[in-house]
Amino acid sequence: MLPSGVFSRGYLPLPIVRSKICGITNVADALVAAEAGADAIGLVFYSKSPRAVNVVQAREIIAALPPFVTTVGLFVNASRCEINETLDAVALDMLQFHGDETPADCEGFHRPWYKALRVRAGEDICAEVARYAGASAVLLDTFVEGVPGGTGEIFDWSLVPANLPKPLILAGGLTPQNVQQAIERVRPFAVDVSGGVELRKGVKDAARVREFVRQVRASM
Repeated sequence: MLPSGVFSRGYLPLPIVRSKICGITNVADALVAAEAGADAIGLVFYSKSPRAVNVVQAREIIAALPPFVTTVGLFVNASRCEINETLDAVALDMLQFHGDETPADCEGFHRPWYKALRVRAGEDICAEVARYAGASAVLLDTFVEGVPGGTGEIFDWSLVPANLPKPLILAGGLTPQNVQQAIERVRPFAVDVSGGVELRKGVKDAARVREFVRQVRASM
């Protein structure tokens, strides 16, 4: 589980960087991620995503996982009723809010959670992070108009402040080829990948998943 309020990016030396493989849609890909050493997998509960899963698929995936792999449920502007119904059916460890949710929208589900923010020049990222005081972490992703995430595009890492008040999860266009550079530049708590380790949308490439996790570990 991601801790709250520890592992600030201002501390040296660089702590262990965690890895999350998001957009898992089947048991085989989940097991590849776990066997590669990923710390977490992401299950997308957003019907417009090509990586979306339903509660039956999610339960099958989670049931097949070994211990100590965190399961993260990703929601985009979902209603409280929808989220609660999902939590009643699926044993998620953590929630990721990837839409336009307010801090109040993210609270009250009895799970640790974090908020995804899409980065673009001119925004006060620290102020935006501070709004989500109850979050365990913040995820920074690439801003593309009208697209909540999963764009496969990198944002300008120099826009990431050095003094974020929450642990940072870095996303947006990461691949096995660039993740070490990203870690060296941004010094995140964790990195999150989806499209960068896929054969096609919703289907992971086992070799790329293994190489991504290997590169993350090699960066430490």
